Amino acid sequence: MDENDGVLTSSMSGMTGARQTAAAVKHPAPVRGGGRPMISARRIARRVRQLGEDISGVYADLDQPLVMVVILKGAAVFAADLLRSLSIPAELEFVRASSYGGGTSSSGRVKFAHLVEGPLTDRDILLVEDIVDSGRTISVIVQELQRHHPASLRLAALLDRPARREIEVEIDFTGFKIPDRFVIGYGLDYAGLYRELPGIYSLG
Repeated sequence: MDENDGVLTSSMSGMTGARQTAAAVKHPAPVRGGGRPMISARRIARRVRQLGEDISGVYADLDQPLVMVVILKGAAVFAADLLRSLSIPAELEFVRASSYGGGTSSSGRVKFAHLVEGPLTDRDILLVEDIVDSGRTISVIVQELQRHHPASLRLAALLDRPARREIEVEIDFTGFKIPDRFVIGYGLDYAGLYRELPGIYSLG
């Protein structure tokens, strides 16, 4: 287990900054002035390497490359680092879906903007997500992927925020479990900003 600061712990589901419920965040604050550091870039890098080793071990005996299905946009940064940490062959596919409209509160509906293009039948799939929150969107994506009859389907999430969970989701590989905070950085955004930050910060 990675070290924790009393509120962050590592463990073995929801969505990017624009899809996080953020009633407490009315305006984006400059990170250097108002953001509170949560997880450093060094801790993230160490944890992602560990996840890569764990995932490589689970899929070591595959006859075909692992298919990593990345949920856009927030999981792109995490997925890129995770892919480079693997010691097994892997392919990349992408899906884009949202359970939020133009605001920050959930609409209760899930809309797909992009679906996987490659064949998934009888393939081993690793779904890669940045943050699992309510679980609503991730559960719909899982159901959609199951329709393709994969050989297996597992979920890797950088962050797990169980305080907002509405639908139970099984996460097979978790980077960090976090408290009920609105988070940005390392791919997660607020209003399209802050994805480039190397660490994870809380706003509000």
